[in-house]
Amino acid sequence: MVLKYQVVVEQSEEGFAVSIPGLPGCHSQGATEQEALENITDAAREYLAVVAELNQGKIIREVEVEVA
Repeated sequence: MVLKYQVVVEQSEEGFAVSIPGLPGCHSQGATEQEALENITDAAREYLAVVAELNQGKIIREVEVEVA
């Protein structure tokens, strides 16, 4: 499954920090922008695995949301 998220990329003296506003608390960093983006992909995968584990046994529904 492929999911797309908007990310916020911020450059600092140490490199790049990246976060996903749609996944509160999901942050990562890297020495380069490319490394930071690769790291946030791993962070998002781990974040979603924890969410899935916490929601085991609960009723889950999918909905479509149109954003203008």
